[in-house]
Amino acid sequence: MMDGGIGEIVRLATTWIIPVLLAVTLHEAAHGFAAMKLGDDTAKQAGRLSLNPFRHVDPLGTIILPALLLITRAPILFGWAKPVPVRFGRLRNPRRGMVLVALAGPGTNLVLAVVSAALLHVSFVAPDSAREWLQANLVNSVQLNLILAVFNMLPIPPLDGGRVAVGLLPPRLAAPYARLEGAGMFIVLGMLFILPMMGLNLFIWLVAIPVQVLGGLVFTMVGLG
Repeated sequence: MMDGGIGEIVRLATTWIIPVLLAVTLHEAAHGFAAMKLGDDTAKQAGRLSLNPFRHVDPLGTIILPALLLITRAPILFGWAKPVPVRFGRLRNPRRGMVLVALAGPGTNLVLAVVSAALLHVSFVAPDSAREWLQANLVNSVQLNLILAVFNMLPIPPLDGGRVAVGLLPPRLAAPYARLEGAGMFIVLGMLFILPMMGLNLFIWLVAIPVQVLGGLVFTMVGLG
């Protein structure tokens, strides 16, 4: 039984590692590329305009936490990469630029979800021994990228949706809202782990249900609905 359990964990891990690395790496790189195009080359100077996942890996958020969630068979997979440095004041139009830079990450995840779903069409040409593994990677990629896109668009600083909100709000409201960034991650972690223990699972309503709807749209879009 132990060997079977370990084998299942290894199989799960190998079908998640590639989707996780691609999702978080391209998400963060997209922020940096967008910022550079809009006038801020801070990410480039820091060596973070790279598709090398090891430049973006956060030991806790990219490796340890997702591994623990997989091992414990948690109902969600959650993680993060090292944020790409962006100096919004250096953007040619700081407020509009902040919105566009923030949208670049979740937008990239949506594109990855659609591409992964479309690749399921050609996965059937893979050898029998690899087909199931490849299809699991692609399905996991769709799910993970949609989760990252929806979750990051929650209007809570420092999530991307929070920065979009700061960029769109009138200045008199944007400044106090931006100051929530210091407590933002505590709000997020409380929503993910503390509120469910109290019987209030906001994650289902704010993330899981939108992801389910988006997933149906993505698979329909590529002809797999």
